[in-house]
Amino acid sequence: MERFTTLTGVAAPLLRGNIDTDTIIPQRWCKSVTRTGFGAHLFHDLRFDGAGAERADFVLNRAPWRAAAILVAGANFGCGSSREAAVWALHEFGVRCLIAPSFSDIFARNCVANGVLPVTLDEDRVARLAALAGDPETAALSVDLPAQTIVAGGEQIPFEMDPYVRHRLINGLDEIAVTLTHEPEIAAHERWLGAARRWRLPARG
Repeated sequence: MERFTTLTGVAAPLLRGNIDTDTIIPQRWCKSVTRTGFGAHLFHDLRFDGAGAERADFVLNRAPWRAAAILVAGANFGCGSSREAAVWALHEFGVRCLIAPSFSDIFARNCVANGVLPVTLDEDRVARLAALAGDPETAALSVDLPAQTIVAGGEQIPFEMDPYVRHRLINGLDEIAVTLTHEPEIAAHERWLGAARRWRLPARG
């Protein structure tokens, strides 16, 4: 999993509430068995019209937000189905950090499992960041996970992060990698278990 420590990039404002995973990546585009091929269809029905042409009024279709690395979103972002492809689409498009008043729990866990940082802030601060992001002159934000701060418009904004989540993202640890950090203890337990329950081992002749 890709590590997340610090990020400076263009932030795109998308303050609609309750954006669900089917809006992030419509089900009809979830055909790949790998984690690739989803970024081109991120927010497909918001980005494109029925003929496949870009909608000029959608933020990710305009400069500088075409290169957005941060998304400032509305409350309950990522609700709906648990499809992990929603996070894959964001990551492949280039979005590594999401800032919103709240996230769906499953979606937030999927973010962490894929190296995307979900930052929760109160609605007033999210609105302030969205206003800055909406101006090309102030759209670049800096996110520092070790320091748990966002720098925007000359202001330093602190944010809270679960220590375990912070540790996983900074060190690039998915669930399997977390388990493997305990490999010595697992091996020791297996040796103990084998010795304590030898009667369960198959006979060797």
